[in-house]
Amino acid sequence: MQFTGSAQSYLSPTGVEVAFILIGLVVLGSALLVVTVRNLVHAALWLVVCLGGIAGEYLLLGAELVAWVQILIYVGAIVVLLLFGLVLTRAPIGHTDELDVKHRAPAVVVAAGAAGVLVTVVVDAYRKVWLEPRAAVPLGTGAANGAALFKYWVLPFETLSVLLLAALVGAIVISRRGADGDSDEPESVGTD
Repeated sequence: MQFTGSAQSYLSPTGVEVAFILIGLVVLGSALLVVTVRNLVHAALWLVVCLGGIAGEYLLLGAELVAWVQILIYVGAIVVLLLFGLVLTRAPIGHTDELDVKHRAPAVVVAAGAAGVLVTVVVDAYRKVWLEPRAAVPLGTGAANGAALFKYWVLPFETLSVLLLAALVGAIVISRRGADGDSDEPESVGTD
């Protein structure tokens, strides 16, 4: 793959580029459904579609290891953990009035503004950058990912793992507090 500005035009896309755009549209649509569907189980299933589409994008980019990690970790573990959390905490699965967002229009404006700023920053940062293919280790392989992870990203990776562990412990504490009963007083045991 050459990323150095070849003579190929944007008006004659290849099949891989067309597939990339179509899968990207599926990912975008399913991501919008994740946050707009009122049923939490349906939102989790749309999340599976979204994360699976992202794995497909990684496959099209030639990053097979990252695609399989996406499927195993995110689709296989995170979504299953989310569904188990819904079942075990007895969270309301259907439509509930107290969880409904009353101010959707300002939320859409803020989300669109944040997305616009993010796209502007990324386009401006990488406007004149061309990806050169590396001779020693191709991008997306296990060796390249391992070298990047354990050389440059080990501290953020470990920090994120501690943060996720703290969030999991906090979720367990919050769910157990509600499962024990509504009152904080201990129940008296009768000796009749």
